Amino acid sequence: MEYVYAAMLLHKAGKEINEEALSNVLTAAGVAVDAVRVKALVASLSEVNIEEAIKAAPAMMAAPVAAQAPTAPTAESKPKEEEKKKKGEEEKAKEEAALEGLGALFG
Repeated sequence: MEYVYAAMLLHKAGKEINEEALSNVLTAAGVAVDAVRVKALVASLSEVNIEEAIKAAPAMMAAPVAAQAPTAPTAESKPKEEEKKKKGEEEKAKEEAALEGLGALFG
């Protein structure tokens, strides 16, 4: 996880996320750097728009909480629920596509 944090720190500072910079941040934090993990992270992030992934993250965190809320369907709410379900599925598909490149980081 500290590798991802280091990459996020570089991004927030407006620095390029490359192997050297990532290794330097990790070393400064006292982390034993694994060159293979650094290389894999840099390669994975090269295809990801980090700003979009950050914006999508709160929506992903809120979705499971909203899905757990118990509701009692009524005759009037059934069509609305179907619309919400459809929209939820579309949003989920968009979020999955946006975060597709990040999956390799946690696998």
